This record gives sequence, structure tokens and C-alpha cells, in this order.
Amino acid sequence: MTEERPSPPSLTIGDRLVLGPLVANVEHILNHPRLISLRFDGDRHGIYEGLATQGRPIQYAHVPEPLALWDVWTSLAGPPVAFESPSAGFALDWKTLTAWRQRGVKFATLTLAVGISSTGDSELDARLPLDEPYVIPDVTAHAVAHTKHRGGRVVAIGTTVVRALESAASTSIEVKSGAGIAQKLIGPGTDLKIVDVVLTGMHEPGESHFELLRAFADGSLLERVHAAAVAGGYRSHEFGDSLIIGRRAAA
Repeated sequence: MTEERPSPPSLTIGDRLVLGPLVANVEHILNHPRLISLRFDGDRHGIYEGLATQGRPIQYAHVPEPLALWDVWTSLAGPPVAFESPSAGFALDWKTLTAWRQRGVKFATLTLAVGISSTGDSELDARLPLDEPYVIPDVTAHAVAHTKHRGGRVVAIGTTVVRALESAASTSIEVKSGAGIAQKLIGPGTDLKIVDVVLTGMHEPGESHFELLRAFADGSLLERVHAAAVAGGYRSHEFGDSLIIGRRAAA
């Protein structure tokens, strides 16, 4: 659980942490005692294997039952690099993608280290969303450019995909391929260059993800949508229901 957690143990640069079969060194303290940079011993395969077998999901208080790693791993997931489940992807499966392709919808992927929604520390929560590394393959960058050139619409699966694509935007129709870090904060004043539509979970007013959605639609409209969803019994958070929002410029 992340809410109302006690303070973490005091760590200094050079401390070694033993996490099951994994051993890591503290390389940096990142301006907050809950933010540290670790370097794990071993090769890439061994590190991923250790994370997959020993890791436990980040869990919030609204889901009291213990979660296993496969509960938060989306069916389309690749490398285990996300800090929190990219939960918009729960709405998709291979059957859905097949149906989309039959209707001419193209599908492309990127890799991103999805950040967390809450840390249990009010000071640190005020900084959210934190920087999020991403990698955009050449084929995905080309797919975006091709779609924009022919007047099509780019649909992002999740708010973090919006942030990655907009951070990588080189022009109004192109994104740079390769590795990068999403540092840009997206909100009501953001002029979106790439993403026209977002498939997202239900986010509550005041959350950083809700603020990002205000780049697509007016805040008062989103608040009415949220109120109607609550009244209708729809569920929020990562295991909840989904909605699709198209930005006003593309309406």
C-alpha cells in the first residue's frame, strides 16, 4: 500500500541492498529520501528474471486484496520496466486488435517506464508526474507520420503514452524515434501536436492524470463526465472502466 506509509529507511550513496536474488547499489539520492537511483549487479536477463520472480506490485488502499504480479501485467506488455501498470491497456486484448486491423486501424507500440500515481508523501505527490523514460521504435515513429500525413487520427492507449508521444514530437506530424525522457507536463494549456484521441481509465478531479485530460476537453465537461460515471456505478482507478476522449481540435 502506498497511502500513509511510514518514512523510508535512511540511505546514503554506496549502500548495498539485497532484494531476494538481486543486489543493488545506491548511486544517487534524488532530492527526496523516497527517490533514489539504483544500479543492479548482473546482466539484463538476470535482473529482469529477479524482478519478475521476486517483485511485488505497487498496491493502493482501494484494492485491499493482495495482488500478484500477473494481476497488473497487461496482456500486451513487453519488458517489465513500468513502475505501475499501464492500466489503460487492460481494455485491450489480441481479439480486439484483430478486429481493429480488419477495420483498417493500425497498431504500433512503444516502451515506457510508467510512473506511479501516489507515493504516500504529500510533498512528493505534488511533484507528480515524475520524469518517465521511453523508447519509440522507428516503425512506430513512421506509423505516426504516415497517419498524420494522410489525415488520420493518432489514438494513445493511456495518459502516459500521450506524454511520451508529445515529449517526442519534432513537428506537428512527426515524433523522434529512439530513447528519451518524458519531462513535459501536459494540461489545459497544452497544444497537443500528435495525439488526437486518448483511451483512458476514469480519473478523479485533482489527480495529475485528470489534469492531463484537460488538454483534450474542458475541465467542467470532464467533471460532469466523472460525476455521471460515479452516479452510474462506473469504476475508477486501474481496474475500473474506460472512456475515449477526442481533443476539441480534432472533433
